Amino acid sequence: MREGPDIAGVAALLGDPARASILGALMAGQALTAGELATTAGVMPQTASGHLAQLREAGLIAVEQQGRHRYYRLAGADVAAAIEALMDLAAQAGRRRTRPGPRDPQLRAARVCYDHLAGAKGVDLFARLCRNGLVALDGGAIDITAAGAVRFERFGVDVAGLRRARRPLCRTCLDWSERRPHLAGALGAALLSRLYALGWARRIDQTRVIAFSPRGEAEFARLFG
Repeated sequence: MREGPDIAGVAALLGDPARASILGALMAGQALTAGELATTAGVMPQTASGHLAQLREAGLIAVEQQGRHRYYRLAGADVAAAIEALMDLAAQAGRRRTRPGPRDPQLRAARVCYDHLAGAKGVDLFARLCRNGLVALDGGAIDITAAGAVRFERFGVDVAGLRRARRPLCRTCLDWSERRPHLAGALGAALLSRLYALGWARRIDQTRVIAFSPRGEAEFARLFG
């Protein structure tokens, strides 16, 4: 490519299995130590440190120092969206693990995609928001409607505060397992935070799986219906 951004360097970083595993682990939205990421990637700590340095230099991850510990996280929602898009491409191309993990069905049902709800439940939620006129699609743009603002405020989401934030209010993210969009952006993150706060759902430790309580399942089925 002679013009525009050079994607080769970033693509090479993402193409390494260990670095891909590290980025996949950080899609859970939690900051993790180098040791935790080394275990996830199946490499020695020294090797993980080298991978982390390269990912940080490329702007794909950020690091926070707390006391003696350093915690790594994705650099932002744009990086998470790019990784999710690559997961979708891999799924379309049939590039799946030979042996599915024990939590694969749970991941497909409901998982965290950086900081918002993905999987079948995420896609279902976004479809309901569109169907009931709470968000509006205009070409590639998406926004909260007046009716949506009222409903979200009633649900405990500070819509005015979200609009003042620097982060995009609403955006879609193509779900790799459902092949349909789920809701990302500030609103997507706020809705998932609210599900956690109400005790309807929780993230299972060390995974991206989101588990709903029995009450949460019932309430979610009625949510924005």
